[in-house]
Amino acid sequence: MDTTAQIKKNLIARIKNSEDLNFLSALQTIFDSSEQALYKLSAEQQSSIEVSRNEIKEGKFRENEEVISNMRQWLKKK
Repeated sequence: MDTTAQIKKNLIARIKNSEDLNFLSALQTIFDSSEQALYKLSAEQQSSIEVSRNEIKEGKFRENEEVISNMRQWLKKK
């Protein structure tokens, strides 16, 4: 087993067996901060996401199944 896989396996086992809330909270903080660095969004991207969320709240969206059905019908006409 390679080093990365072994480290992951060991960490998973230690997390599963831990009852230490401080330890688990610290791990959660580490994961949260590392994920935030992965998802740095520009102001424009954040604005677009907010607009989309508002549209969803207002019901301005289509269900996935409806979109797929419409695409299939459109493709049959081509």
